Amino acid sequence: MSPVIKKKGERFTLPSKYLLFILTLLCTAMMLVTFGTDAFDKPLNTVVGYIIVPFQRGIEKAGSWLSDRSDEFGQVKDLLEENARLKEELAALTEENTLLQQDKYELNELRALFAMDEQYGEYNKVGARIIGRDTGNWYSTFIIDKGENEGLSVDMNVIAEGGLVGRITSVGPTWAKVTSVISDNSSVSGMTLSTGDNLMVLGDLKLMATGCITFSQLLDGKNAVKEGDKVVTSDISDKYLPNILIGYISSINKDPNNLTKSGLLVPAVDFEHLGEVLVITDLKQAVTE
Repeated sequence: MSPVIKKKGERFTLPSKYLLFILTLLCTAMMLVTFGTDAFDKPLNTVVGYIIVPFQRGIEKAGSWLSDRSDEFGQVKDLLEENARLKEELAALTEENTLLQQDKYELNELRALFAMDEQYGEYNKVGARIIGRDTGNWYSTFIIDKGENEGLSVDMNVIAEGGLVGRITSVGPTWAKVTSVISDNSSVSGMTLSTGDNLMVLGDLKLMATGCITFSQLLDGKNAVKEGDKVVTSDISDKYLPNILIGYISSINKDPNNLTKSGLLVPAVDFEHLGEVLVITDLKQAVTE
């Protein structure tokens, strides 16, 4: 038999049945090595340690961060809702407190007017609320919500907590204008309560910035009038009923004629804060008669 001569350029080929047999043997050997030994454990553990574990840790941190942010967003939402509720409650409490303060203020005013009503119990009176006033810090002239329909007329005296406020100078069906004793054009015949000496109380709005008005023509020959003495309306006043408190003497000065004295007087009424007043419906002329 002549030998088979391989020609140059031909590739070596392994029959398929031999290749399958070899691969089967290799797979069987690797399975035996894998189940029977730990030869591949360390390389696999190394791969897992360097790749899988850090990746897993990253996923866990990301999940934890997202969970925390979700909790925070939930807390922020709850806080915003609670804040809105608290604001509503605060607004309601503020409104309620304001109403209570207003009611307390009005109650105190009514109590003061009730005390004035008892103090001047010999006179008939009508309560009224101030509904308007001239510009400025002081209630020098103002409008009340009562008028001719309630029997009011010009020259009726007006009082409030403390004493004399002024008198009605004009009147309509449902309103009346009051000119107070602190107005620049106001003059009231008064007398010192302790000595009965007569004087003239004059309004002065500029001077009211110091809390005072002026008085003049005080006849005090015995020097008996002192600072702090009460001044009331006198019996000789043509428009004001007698013995209504006007204020308190603050300072006394001798006039250049050396016969009379003048000075400053602190009004008994707080002319910066007025809300309710009492109108005395008795007129001076009617009482005098």
